[in-house]
Amino acid sequence: MFKGISRMQTRSKAAADQLAFVVGCGCLVAMLTFGARAGFGLFLEPMSRDVGFGREEFSVAIGVQNILWGIGQPIAGALADRFGTRKVLIGGSLIYALGFAMMAQAATPFMLYLSTGVLIGIGGAGASFALIMAAVGRMVPDARRSWALGIVVASSSLGQFLISPLSQAAILAYGWQTALLLLAGLVLLVIPLATPYAHKAATAPAPGETLGRALKDAARHRSYWLLTAGFFVCGFHVAFIQTHLPAYVMDSGVAPWVGGWAIALVGLGNIVGSYTAGVLGGKMPKRWILSFIYVGRAVIIAIYVAFPPTATTTLVFALVMGLLWLSTVPPTSGLVAVMFGPRYMGTLFGIVFLSHQVGALIGVWMGGWWFDQTGSYGLVWIVMILLGILAALVHLPIVETPARAAKPLATT
Repeated sequence: MFKGISRMQTRSKAAADQLAFVVGCGCLVAMLTFGARAGFGLFLEPMSRDVGFGREEFSVAIGVQNILWGIGQPIAGALADRFGTRKVLIGGSLIYALGFAMMAQAATPFMLYLSTGVLIGIGGAGASFALIMAAVGRMVPDARRSWALGIVVASSSLGQFLISPLSQAAILAYGWQTALLLLAGLVLLVIPLATPYAHKAATAPAPGETLGRALKDAARHRSYWLLTAGFFVCGFHVAFIQTHLPAYVMDSGVAPWVGGWAIALVGLGNIVGSYTAGVLGGKMPKRWILSFIYVGRAVIIAIYVAFPPTATTTLVFALVMGLLWLSTVPPTSGLVAVMFGPRYMGTLFGIVFLSHQVGALIGVWMGGWWFDQTGSYGLVWIVMILLGILAALVHLPIVETPARAAKPLATT
């Protein structure tokens, strides 16, 4: 009997160690890949000054990067579901690192678009925190999945908070070219960290379950479309605030340093918010969490823009918004796993993530376009509030059951 108990304890410890290894490596990959791309704005001024790029050219390269990251995400997810996450992570990190290395040598707009836009966009899709979340979601037991996903998302923001200052320090000490090469080296650390994700899938498909069937089920599943629509709003909010908040506070006469610290506080708040959302996702309906997050964003934005911004109100706004920032990701990805299981989570969450990136593209563009037309962000802030309320309502009808157990969309 004692031998049996001892064997059970040994197996339990081995399972706990394996869980820690899977989640720990995922957190490090998320920190490196998300953190490396969070500080591109730091390179705008020195590259424009030394090479002669216009700021518009740099912005176009970042826009290309974002949309290719979004388009590439479901493709990378499908490849990971088919061939294994480790292979895709390695290939993505190599392309990602090559993009940084070529960016350091970019002397023409074409090279800038190729490196910063195309290569880093494609590489970022293949070595992204979204891909890691799908892999971790497959390999972690159902009871711990939401918690693990929250940890991974929180780690991505920790990477943003840590690596961006290091990039700035490297630019000041060694120049922007060397800083980019150092980022390339950091991205290559993903290769050994991809070790736990060597298998094609930790979850075997059910009889008759194929990628085509999963895509067909998703296309006919109303709750999946509602979830995808809600994530569009998340991208719109995040991209607009991250890009335009510093300019908004400067236009209002607030000291320039406030905008930079505001973005840092967003990242800091997101560590707490994402982890909390992950923990709560295992204890209460995920659709309720998402509705609360989106209505919370609408309320805090409305309060902030109702009065002229100050340093204090901006920093408080940033911290509170950080709590609601990417805290949408754990329950969103968790709902994909609930609806369709973990087997094809990489592909199906990748499609939802593409919606996020389309929202991000429109949010950034709309902010700049409207400001150029009117000299104000006023209408866009109102749109942000309305979209937050709409997203909160959209999530309420979501059915948190497997897709084949729920009523599909009516077909003709």
